[in-house]
Amino acid sequence: MSGELAGSSGLVLAGNVVHLDPEPAVFEAMLAGWEQQQRSRFLRPDTIRSRLALVRRFAEFTNQYPWQWRPAEAEAFFAYLNSGAAPVAVSTARGYQVTLRLFGDYVTDPRYGWLTECEQRFGHVPVKILHEWNTVAHVSDFEGRPGRRPLTYDEVQALFDAADGRVEQTRAQGRKGAVTAMRDSAFLKTVYAFGLRRREAVLLDLVDLRSNPKVREYGRFGAVFVRYGKASRGSPPKRRMVLTVPEMDWVVDVLDQYVTEVRSLLGPGGHPALWVTERRGRMSLRSANDAFQAARAAAGLPDELDLHSLRHSYITHLVEFDYPERFVQDQVGHAYGSTTAIYTHVSDEYRNRLVRKALTSRASDLWEPPE
Repeated sequence: MSGELAGSSGLVLAGNVVHLDPEPAVFEAMLAGWEQQQRSRFLRPDTIRSRLALVRRFAEFTNQYPWQWRPAEAEAFFAYLNSGAAPVAVSTARGYQVTLRLFGDYVTDPRYGWLTECEQRFGHVPVKILHEWNTVAHVSDFEGRPGRRPLTYDEVQALFDAADGRVEQTRAQGRKGAVTAMRDSAFLKTVYAFGLRRREAVLLDLVDLRSNPKVREYGRFGAVFVRYGKASRGSPPKRRMVLTVPEMDWVVDVLDQYVTEVRSLLGPGGHPALWVTERRGRMSLRSANDAFQAARAAAGLPDELDLHSLRHSYITHLVEFDYPERFVQDQVGHAYGSTTAIYTHVSDEYRNRLVRKALTSRASDLWEPPE
């Protein structure tokens, strides 16, 4: 069986070869086998690369090989990560632990043959070094930075005003970049109006702008077809159609002006991307972050807010507009309603409105008409 599975020792470790330094040779073969096993699951290349890098980092920290690792090494590694002036976030530590656990599951699975190989060569075998007593307990649904939150309606308006203001400021100073600033302003408004992830927004093409036959007045901007949604467990990117909602219908004019007037000024040629650069390329993920950070600084908003906060804002505001939970979930592409709930942070005003509505309803139920 060990010679038949992708990543098994018999497939990646050369037989009948005497290595002058067998320990690093076997370790590299383990990593190559694990990479092959992950590729057979169609995991993303960058996911595989980051996992391999972490295992190498852990091996360098311990100055040992996998067949020498014990739980004490793992505990020392994560204690080190949790020390100093800038300890890693809890969510980051958990991700690291998941990766090391996956590698441990791979090398200790008898079907891959590494237990036998290590026993014969070194007299020691890999063991599982992470368990429920030395890993981060998952006790909270949200473990991100406390400062990350949705923007209020006033903050959203301030952000957009600042983005528009950068256009006028650039023009007034006679500097280049006014057209790029106009693109960035339209980009930020589109991210919020459709609740898009950064990668989803950057990878939009012109053909992804769709009409909605039920709302013809929106023209070709009645919906956005997201083709590069967040993938999971080796699956291809998820697709979804995000409808333009009436509360965000101002984005129709924003997109119409950008597509018909601004985009052509960037000289895109035949490039299919919606968001293009002056060099006839697609807007990068870094440029998307830079656009938000520049507008945030100009608006005087907290540094803890990032581009993804606009997605939080969209979800929260749809809930406050009283859209059903399932509709919101489908709009943002969440597989589970519990994930959508994590993103939702309704305002005090909305909650007070619900309380007033409940009190009014109760009062009407208690009132009895005179006979």
